[in-house]
Amino acid sequence: MRLFHNIVLLCLLISTSVSATAQDNVNWKKVRVLVYTKNGKGYIHDNIPSAVMSIQKLGQENGFKVDTSSSASVMTEGNLKQYRLVIFPSTNNDVFDTDIQRLAFRRYIEAGGGFVGIHSVTGTERNWKWFKMMLGGTFSWHATFQKFTVKVINSKHPSMQGLPEVWEKQDECYFAKELYPGPKALLAHDITSLNTTDTTQQKLIKQNAGGYAELYPAAWEYNYDGGYTWCTALGHDKKDYADPVYVKHILQGIRFVASQVKTIDFNKAYATSRDTPVRF
Repeated sequence: MRLFHNIVLLCLLISTSVSATAQDNVNWKKVRVLVYTKNGKGYIHDNIPSAVMSIQKLGQENGFKVDTSSSASVMTEGNLKQYRLVIFPSTNNDVFDTDIQRLAFRRYIEAGGGFVGIHSVTGTERNWKWFKMMLGGTFSWHATFQKFTVKVINSKHPSMQGLPEVWEKQDECYFAKELYPGPKALLAHDITSLNTTDTTQQKLIKQNAGGYAELYPAAWEYNYDGGYTWCTALGHDKKDYADPVYVKHILQGIRFVASQVKTIDFNKAYATSRDTPVRF
């Protein structure tokens, strides 16, 4: 009986150890990320400085290096190859100055690079098909800032661990158009929890939700064109970046992508222009 008890205990310890390793299999000391904050002409979110500081703090707490830049000059193969992943926090409109820079970023993804997009990222590079495909779509419309419900729909995914199964928060419910198949939804807006007392908002919600009935993707991951991406539409309020639950959400997205990226190998990149057809 004692032998049986010891065997069961050993199995539990091994199981717990494997589970913990699976969720945190990143050597943070070898991780360097680039937080890219350039915006094009148009609306610029006031949450960006808060997002940058929050990610820098996460780097300090977890031991990974964080570089920041608002200059498109960082978009070269020689520079990008040092980063496990690139983070776009609430970027909007055209964030590259030239197609050469776009090509360098694309080839970084093809080389096995990582990407994390936050909040309004779907409003980025709206005229570049490849980039929109990487995101799974492009910005269509968002409901007014309000309190509504978000639900975890893939509780087994590493980046969803520890988040509330039903998360009520104030934010903007983002919708997209020109949708591409491929992204795996992890978290969803409950669009039935949105305020529909305003008839105009009600019509726009129905129009932009398209074929979705009650739940609309709020966070997703996508192994796209050789690289690894994770995006969340949440994070409009600059206060979010000091909220422990939301900060955990971002950290787990960064951790997930960092765990997927092994090496950046530009020998795997094939694009010769920003619009080279994707090799599925």
